[in-house]
Amino acid sequence: MILELPAWFLATVAVSLGLALGSFLNVVVHRLPRGENVAYPASRCPACGSPIRAYDNVPVFSWLVLRGRARCCRAKISPRYPLVEALGGLTGWAVLEKVLGDATTGTPDHVLILSFSAYLILCLGLIALVFIDLEFMILPDEITLGGAALGLATVPIRDITWTEALVGAASGFFLVWLPFHVGYRLLRGHAGMGLGDAKLLLLAGAWLGWKGAVFALLAGAVQGTVVAVVVLVARGGIDEPPAVKAEREALRAELETLEGEERRAFQQELDADPLAQEPSGGFGKIRLPFGPFLALGIVEYLFFGDLLVERYLEMTWPA
Repeated sequence: MILELPAWFLATVAVSLGLALGSFLNVVVHRLPRGENVAYPASRCPACGSPIRAYDNVPVFSWLVLRGRARCCRAKISPRYPLVEALGGLTGWAVLEKVLGDATTGTPDHVLILSFSAYLILCLGLIALVFIDLEFMILPDEITLGGAALGLATVPIRDITWTEALVGAASGFFLVWLPFHVGYRLLRGHAGMGLGDAKLLLLAGAWLGWKGAVFALLAGAVQGTVVAVVVLVARGGIDEPPAVKAEREALRAELETLEGEERRAFQQELDADPLAQEPSGGFGKIRLPFGPFLALGIVEYLFFGDLLVERYLEMTWPA
């Protein structure tokens, strides 16, 4: 039934759904790292708190009509909002193409719907994660662990076995946790990568198997290094996100209000948190959010994994 519908109709539905969910993603990006409820209250202006009317909440279009300013108080609306919404629409179309491309004439409609929904949730979650990490340098468990759980739950409707998913999840986690969290801490006194990165690779393995997890790590490392070098050459340095600096100042202010054992315990927590310390100089000490590059590697393998492996084999094992 679904495979018989016109391609333009399916694309319209997929893009429209992606745009609408992209609008919700902006709520997630703003509220989740701040510990706020993502479902209640309804959308409000970040500047003055006024409720946003439905006609001012149309994805992308409303931002263009309002010329990037809130109707209620004329505060500037970040270009991030239409960007996330547009990415949501593009994601809806890309996931549709993947699901239809993987389908056969005998694929049941419910499998197509479930597959589309699962992959769309995964990709939208990665988009939210990217913007959260860029602003706060954190990878929320709600996305990483929740996404991994969804990957395992959808094994029966995807082209992967339980063994591949479980081994992939474990491999992805240990690829970061063992060398960069445990080993690096023993050598340098602090972790080289956070547990959030390990949980994100756990997600990658649950969805893509161990090959996908390894690809995401290697591709993320290469692309992250290239971006870091380009930014260093262009700007002469890489600054921490303002939200990270503000959080560190808030933690220090809280420390000053404590005394005795409570102060010592809190100080130990700060000493164990790399983000609570001022960054030191040198290329190796640069703090660059790694989550976006891992997420990019996951998406690259998800949509182009077979092609990338084929091209690699052609280069290494020519006919």
